[in-house]
Amino acid sequence: MIDNIITAVYLLIILIVGIKAGKKVKNLEDFSVAGRGFSYKVVFATLSASFIGGGFSMGNAEKVFLFGLVNIFALWGFSLKEILVATYIAPQIKRYENPITVGDIMDFHYGKGARIITGVFSVILCAGIMGAQVGAMGYIFNVFLGMDQFYGILIGCSIVIIYSTLGGMRAIILTDIIQFLVLTIGMPAVLVFAVIKAGGMSEIVNNVPPEHLTFLGPKTLIAFLSLFFTFVIGETLVPPYVQRLFISKDIHVVKKGTMLSGIFSIPFFFITGAIGLAALALYPTIDANLAMPHMVKEVLPPVMSGIVIASVISIVMSSADSFLNSAAVSAVHDVIKPLRDSKSLNEFFLVKIINLLTGVIAVIFAVKIKSILDILIYSYNFWSPILLIPLASAIMGAKVKKENFYFAMTGGILGTALWNFVLHSPYGIDGLIAGVLLNGIFFLISMKIFKPEKSV
Repeated sequence: MIDNIITAVYLLIILIVGIKAGKKVKNLEDFSVAGRGFSYKVVFATLSASFIGGGFSMGNAEKVFLFGLVNIFALWGFSLKEILVATYIAPQIKRYENPITVGDIMDFHYGKGARIITGVFSVILCAGIMGAQVGAMGYIFNVFLGMDQFYGILIGCSIVIIYSTLGGMRAIILTDIIQFLVLTIGMPAVLVFAVIKAGGMSEIVNNVPPEHLTFLGPKTLIAFLSLFFTFVIGETLVPPYVQRLFISKDIHVVKKGTMLSGIFSIPFFFITGAIGLAALALYPTIDANLAMPHMVKEVLPPVMSGIVIASVISIVMSSADSFLNSAAVSAVHDVIKPLRDSKSLNEFFLVKIINLLTGVIAVIFAVKIKSILDILIYSYNFWSPILLIPLASAIMGAKVKKENFYFAMTGGILGTALWNFVLHSPYGIDGLIAGVLLNGIFFLISMKIFKPEKSV
């Protein structure tokens, strides 16, 4: 009972903080980047809270339960990506004048058509990833509160929709800070109590299949490298993370916050994965999807379990709100506004309506999600094979023309579709890799064919 009270109080605090933050949001820029005046500590906390969603926590525990430590090593590809973004991408953002979306950057380099296409795929990607987080909410409420998954999805997502719709990025950042603090306490606590319950790390090691402790586990080297690079490129420069590069005008602040976030993810991914390994040792017959929630419920004492339940909810909500915000902002700023081309468009009102509708649609689709991490990887196919190479190249200073983008996009779509649906992913390599490779090849070919007249 005490755990339920702690959870309810925590959710109420998040809702109140988010609603109060909304009183300071007056326009689309506030809704998107919240004033651009935050410190590196805030950038670090909000970025970390955003990417540590259901997939990189519950999904990681699930995959380690099934396949072993290999999934942690693969996830470190994401950590590498964040470090590379901090080193090479973040310093270049100063070239752009007050951007609020990835579409603004694409428009600057490739024109309005590229901006609209970027907006469309931003919405698809963000809605898909948000759906994965919403699905995770259902698992959490079901395991911890004995609630039907549908009603768990409804309650958790309703809170996110309310404060993100009313408060935009300002509400998201403030709630992210709270959620980040809670999850950094909660997840290590689960692992510590799990090790104690198991009788020490040696007992966990002795009670899991030996293959789970090897570098590759059941995967081939090619399959591992495919998964590793999927995490390197899958979420690179996706809208919510790029928005975090815009929330401070000081580029050194952005770079430091992003670097700290990448470094922080390395031990965090190990902790969430190790929880899955402990779950396998202690409860080998449970549903792998519920490895982390089950551990929280079984190994923690009262009160502490309530705090950790709040941290698990934090993990999911902090990612869901960010992707929901980006989907709505991209839909209005990068798709509707350019197509309407009307100065009379009430962007602020419209972005709130779309934020609300996107959340509702995510609830509808989330009830069909089976594996949280799988849906993330599938969603990546709507981003990296289409946009990553042209976007990153332009940010890094390549001399480009709009034809380069369309040529590369065609290659990426063809590569992903052929690899996944015609060749059926040979050698265990995901179509994302083939799509990005062909996207890059087509981009380089187009650079030779369509020579730019000047640098941008």
